[in-house]
Amino acid sequence: MKVLNRIKANEDFALAIKKGRTFRALSFILHVRKNEFPHTRVGISVSKKIGNAVVRNKIKRQTRAMCDSHLDYSKQSLDIVIIIGRSYIDKTYDENNDILKNILSIVLQEYTHEKK
Repeated sequence: MKVLNRIKANEDFALAIKKGRTFRALSFILHVRKNEFPHTRVGISVSKKIGNAVVRNKIKRQTRAMCDSHLDYSKQSLDIVIIIGRSYIDKTYDENNDILKNILSIVLQEYTHEKK
């Protein structure tokens, strides 16, 4: 994931969480809202309750890789904040990948139909 496609500012996280739509899956909570940029941006949040910094950064790297394989960043203008749930560590990478793929497909369908 390019730096251009990442949400870094705390204000952007807060805006997506406060004003965006919420989608829930087993290991993930997604907050989605339209943005003013010509591309999609993704922000990932992992609680300190899940593990130490090494574990949290590994989870963020894995989630970024999953997003890269399932999202076309140039198709839509969305801000997506992904909050990782505790059940993430109980599942394998492939299980989490399938869960994220399913929830992202639902999100993209919702926002594709909204455009028309």
